[in-house]
Amino acid sequence: MNVMLRFLAMAGAMLGFLSCLGAGLLGLRGCVPIAGQQVAVDTLALPAVPSAPVAPVLARLVRQRLEELGNRAESTGLDAWPRAALLAFYRDDYAPVWGEAGGLNADALAALALLARARDYGLQPEYYRLLRLQQLRDSLASAPPARQALLQAELELGLSAAVLRFMSDISQSRLRSYAAFTGAEARARALRQALSQHTVPQALLAGQPTHRAYRQLQQALARWLAHPASADSLAGRQRGFEQAALNLERWRWSPIADSEYVLINIPAYELQVVAPAGMQRFHVIVGKPESPTPTLSSSITHFTLAPDWHVPHSIATREMLPRLKKDSGYLLLEDLQLYDRGGQLVDPFQVNWAAVTAQSFPYTIRQAAGCENALGNIVFRFANPYGVYVHDTPTRLFFNQPRRALSHGCVRLENPLQLAAYLLRRGGQPVELPSDEACSRQPRPRDVRLRRPMPLHLRYATCLGQGGQLRFLPDIYGLDEPLWRGLFGVVTAPLK
Repeated sequence: MNVMLRFLAMAGAMLGFLSCLGAGLLGLRGCVPIAGQQVAVDTLALPAVPSAPVAPVLARLVRQRLEELGNRAESTGLDAWPRAALLAFYRDDYAPVWGEAGGLNADALAALALLARARDYGLQPEYYRLLRLQQLRDSLASAPPARQALLQAELELGLSAAVLRFMSDISQSRLRSYAAFTGAEARARALRQALSQHTVPQALLAGQPTHRAYRQLQQALARWLAHPASADSLAGRQRGFEQAALNLERWRWSPIADSEYVLINIPAYELQVVAPAGMQRFHVIVGKPESPTPTLSSSITHFTLAPDWHVPHSIATREMLPRLKKDSGYLLLEDLQLYDRGGQLVDPFQVNWAAVTAQSFPYTIRQAAGCENALGNIVFRFANPYGVYVHDTPTRLFFNQPRRALSHGCVRLENPLQLAAYLLRRGGQPVELPSDEACSRQPRPRDVRLRRPMPLHLRYATCLGQGGQLRFLPDIYGLDEPLWRGLFGVVTAPLK
C-alpha cells in the first residue's frame, strides 16, 4: 500500500508539473507559486514530491517536458525556439546545469546578469523572458520544499532556452528565423564546455562579429546607454537605441572576416581603407534613391587608367534616348559616339530617332578617354552582378556637398589615385601612376592588375560608432523601416 501511495503521489506531482510548466513557458498565469503574486488556479494541493536526490528528480522533470515539446512557438514561448537546440544541449542525461536544491549556481547568476544587459548588444531582455526567469529565481528561496523541484525545473529549461537563443541572436540574426536552427549543436557544445570551465558570459559573447565597424558600434551603444545625456528624452533615447540595434543586426547578417579591406558605407558617403597599420578615409558619391548603390562583397582585382565609358543600356535608353529624339546632335555635344551591334560607328544624324524605342534600341554609346570622360581618369574593377564600379569623376566639386546620393549607382571616389597608389604598394608593385593631366591625354585605356586583390565591401549602415560616440546617419534609401518593424513592431520618429 505504501508503495502504491508513493507511486500515485509521484504521478500527481509529474502531471501537475507538466501543466504548470506548460503554462509558465507560454507566458500564461501558472499554478507555480511566485513570491509576491496571487496564485490563479488551485493546484497547490498536489501530492508532495517524494523525498529523493534532487538532481535525478529534476532530470526526470526536464526529460518529460522536453519529450512533449514540439517545434511550435507555443511550445516554449520563446519565438519558435527549436526543440532540437534544447535536446542537443541536454543530450541523454537531462541533468540540470544551472543549480539545484532551491538555488542557482554562479554560472546561472552570471547568465542572468548578462541577459539583463542585452541592450548593450542591441538586443532586449524581454526577448529572453528575463522577468519571468528573475521571478522564478526569487521564488525559490520562499517556496515550500515540495514545490522547489517544479520551480527549479521550469527555471532550468527557461534559462537554457534563453541562453541558447541569446547565443544565436548575437552571432547570427534576430530576424532571420532559420538562424535559430543552424549551428544549434555547435552552440550547445560551446555552452556545455563553458559550464565546465565556468566561462558562461564569455561563451555567450564569443559569437559576435569581430570586425571593426560592429565592435565600435556595440561599444559606443553600451557607453551611450550607461551615460545618458540629460537633454535626451525617453522617446529620443529609445529611438537612438533602436537605430543602433537594427544596424548591429545588419552587421551580424554580413560580417567582415578580412583584416585588411576597403569598406564603403553608403549612407556615410565614405570609403575607408581598413588595415592593421591604420585607416584612410575618402569621400564618395553614391547612387540616387531611384538608382541606389547595391550592397555587396567582392575584391578589387585591377584598375583601368584613362578608361573609356561604355554607357549602360539603362542610362542610354532612359536618359539619352529622350534627348536624342529632341536633338540628334546631343551625342556630339557630350563627346559621345554611337555604335551599332557590330561595333561600327554610326552617324546619329542618319538615325530616325522617332522610330527608336527603349525596347528596340539597337545601339551602344561610348565616350573616349579625356578630360570630360564621365569615369574620370581611373576606374577600379571588381566582380559583381550589378555592373557597378568605383571611379574618378570630372565634376569633383560635388564632394563638398554634405549629401552625395547623386550617381546612377556606381561610386565616385575623391582622390582616386591615392587609393591606386596604396593598392600598388600593398602588393609590392612599382608606383608609377600618371598625373591627372597625363591620364587625360592618354589615348587608350590601360589596365593595371594587382598582385594582391583587395577585399571590398559595400554596406548600408545608418548608425556608427565613432570616437566612442553614436553617429546617426540619414536613411537615404528607406531601408531601415522593414528592420524597425521586424525588431520593434513600429517605427519611431526620426532623430533630429
